[in-house]
Amino acid sequence: MAPPRRPAAPPIESAALTLPTFAPEQPALPAILNDKIEQAAAYARAARAGATRRAYESDWAIFTAWCAAHQLVALPATPEVVAVFASDQAVGGLNPATIGRRIAAIGHYHRAGGHPAPTALPTAGRLAEVLAGIRAEHGGAKRRKQPADAAALRNMLAGIEGDGLRAVRDRAILAVGMAAALRRSEIVALGVEHVGLVPEGLRLTIARSKTDRAGAGAVIAIPEGSRIRPKALLLAWMAAAGHDSGPLFRRLSRSDALTGDAMSDRAIARLVQQHAAAAGYDPTQFAGHSLRAGFLTEGAAQGATIFKLQEVSRHKSVQVLSDYVRNAELFRDHAGQRFL
Repeated sequence: MAPPRRPAAPPIESAALTLPTFAPEQPALPAILNDKIEQAAAYARAARAGATRRAYESDWAIFTAWCAAHQLVALPATPEVVAVFASDQAVGGLNPATIGRRIAAIGHYHRAGGHPAPTALPTAGRLAEVLAGIRAEHGGAKRRKQPADAAALRNMLAGIEGDGLRAVRDRAILAVGMAAALRRSEIVALGVEHVGLVPEGLRLTIARSKTDRAGAGAVIAIPEGSRIRPKALLLAWMAAAGHDSGPLFRRLSRSDALTGDAMSDRAIARLVQQHAAAAGYDPTQFAGHSLRAGFLTEGAAQGATIFKLQEVSRHKSVQVLSDYVRNAELFRDHAGQRFL
């Protein structure tokens, strides 16, 4: 007799598991990030040197005007358009370095507008060929402005007559700019608080410079001197100006009245050229950089080592400085001196 069958177990109902979902209210990202994005943008702007920003703005304005004149689209621009622009610039006599900077400015504004730089596009081969051709055809040795060495600077100082406010200021700028191997942007950025008087001369604080993006600052020693006398000339300017704070070298009005504004870096270049011409030099051979180059040229000629020059110039690399020393020693202990 078969065992009685067990009643079938009731089917298990598969209950669907409903997991709790959390949907917290999401804050609007722009409201949270706007401040931080703006802060990051400010850091990015500060990281790019002011002179470079101004040059990029000028380069971009030139490119957009060129595109408008030729009825071409500037943003986004194709590599072919940029290639023709670069070619036109070369034909117009622009040097390869400036053309390269304009191409970099075009790329910068494209990236800022959310577009890839024309040089980074897959179709940029022809543009690269054009730029290489420009460098090969119009390149060459870099033309440097003439340095305002000790002799040139003394002649320029001697040519500044009178004791008016402008004459006193200009003498101080030439002397201090050369004595501290300053860039023109560093000259106009000096404040009264950056000047320290010590028995040996001056301690000049450079708060920020082209190669000091982090703003660590540097202190430059300037000896009192007995020929150019940078300390005496600077003290004469500070006494004549009578200001105890703010920009050290200030813009003067047409009537030579002191203003509260710092001079522009372009004004420094014009000042150097003006006084070079007054001393009998070709002003086109001089620029704001002539003061910095003058210190390095004279220091190397007087036997200063690369490392002592670097203490003042604050170059990150000694390659540029080695050129000054090499030029100063071209005829020193010459290999042919004993038989030529």
